[in-house]
Amino acid sequence: MIHSTAIIHPKAEVASSCDIGPYCVIGENVVLGDDCKLHSHVVIDGHTRLGQGNEIFPFAAVGMKTQDLKYKGGHPRLEIGDHNVFREGVTVHCGTNDGEATVIGSNNLFIIQAHVAHDCILGSHIIMSGFAGLAGHVIVEDHAILGGYVAVHQFCRIGKFSMLGGCSKIVQDVPPFMIVDGNPGETRTVNKVGLERAGISEAAQTALRAAYKILFREGLIISNALAKIESELPPLPEVNHLVQFIRASQRGICK
Repeated sequence: MIHSTAIIHPKAEVASSCDIGPYCVIGENVVLGDDCKLHSHVVIDGHTRLGQGNEIFPFAAVGMKTQDLKYKGGHPRLEIGDHNVFREGVTVHCGTNDGEATVIGSNNLFIIQAHVAHDCILGSHIIMSGFAGLAGHVIVEDHAILGGYVAVHQFCRIGKFSMLGGCSKIVQDVPPFMIVDGNPGETRTVNKVGLERAGISEAAQTALRAAYKILFREGLIISNALAKIESELPPLPEVNHLVQFIRASQRGICK
């Protein structure tokens, strides 16, 4: 299932079940797991490893050298899990420093022209819509959704089950379970529809709505708001994760 026009380095490790379309180029240090499908005109390079069942559409460039000017050579990596979809024109870069890596989990969807820069860490079940971009060292937790043209600043974190509205400018951490929108991004409300679709319990949803009001509507400083949440709300896993995420923030959160 390798098209005659594809160029695959002899040292690349490509599973026999992979489907490699016309004019694809696969570099020397690439490893492709079982059942990966490259449609056509796909470039995969660098020290890049993909798990099984990944699908990559035309003109995507995966595993290219970091654009960080601190790059000094060596073998930074790109590690990708299983069953991800990279649509047309998506770009994903390796890490910057020797031994470091950009990491992507499984079951993610990257829509046209989405960009994942060096040293980002992405979980699973994430959707990055068209032209959304992550600068370097961004962390995105599971089930986050980034709308079209979202721009995320370096070193920001995107919490799980959050939703970012299209064209949002993200310069601080996005709290989990919340909807953030605007330029700069502001936390608007709880991601009610996303939580319902994910089967989050009604008790947890009620607690998260109360936590949102304490954090963003009562005028408290963050430390006092977190203390009030811990003292007044049930210690559900979702509430605990929200508190721990915010308490660990280095850049502050979108308010």
